[in-house]
Amino acid sequence: MPEYSPFSMASLLFTTGLLSVFITLRYLAIAGFFYWALWKRPGNPLHARRLTNIQPPGRLIRHEIRWSLIASVIYAFAGAIIIDAWRNGHTLIYFDVSDYGVAYLLLSVPIYMFLHDTWFYWTHRIMHHRKLFRVMHKVHHESRQPTPWAGFSFHPWESLVGALVLPLLVFLVPIHIGALIFLLVVMSVTSVTNHSGFELLPDSWVRGIIGRHWISATHHNLHHQNFRKNFALYFRFWDRVMGTDEMEQAYDFLRHRHVRENV
Repeated sequence: MPEYSPFSMASLLFTTGLLSVFITLRYLAIAGFFYWALWKRPGNPLHARRLTNIQPPGRLIRHEIRWSLIASVIYAFAGAIIIDAWRNGHTLIYFDVSDYGVAYLLLSVPIYMFLHDTWFYWTHRIMHHRKLFRVMHKVHHESRQPTPWAGFSFHPWESLVGALVLPLLVFLVPIHIGALIFLLVVMSVTSVTNHSGFELLPDSWVRGIIGRHWISATHHNLHHQNFRKNFALYFRFWDRVMGTDEMEQAYDFLRHRHVRENV
């Protein structure tokens, strides 16, 4: 990591400011859309399955938005570090597909997702330790039944831990700029939808190969009910390996194939 001169530090802070605006607007747009479509719009236009009967109070939603806005600034600072380091030639971000080939470009996405998932699983479990939970993770678990606004609702210490992973990876693992942008979009949408309180995937997908390996709202919503289960972000791999996976036996619609409920 290079040493920053006053000029480069000023540039870093300026980039952080710009990214903060962008990330905040992105959060408000994505979370706002899903909150409106799932919780406010009559008739269930997305044909999603509601996962609990808990109705989050208004104070909880304000809590989620407030902490998410703070987290957006922290994520922006991490993004600014990546951009500044890239400008100075200190990252492995590349633009020419021919540098590593199409096969690697496609493979780099699941590689990054698995490494991110590994980081998330273990740091998440550590934050559930009784000595760290109150100072790092309790803010997020105020959302017993989260809404889409909870996607970024983290204490600053937790936000900082989560924001570290991409700046670390771009120094260690080559990534095409297109793949990196794609991953950022997946991270944002996944975080919002997995906290939505509704399952957007069809029941057949949740019961099938996708649901057996990919974490959706059905899987993560249980973590907000049972703090000792379902710690991972994208894949059920680490939860299965470590014996912390729970889903199929927790939901009636996964045990019995009956008609999908539109609540």
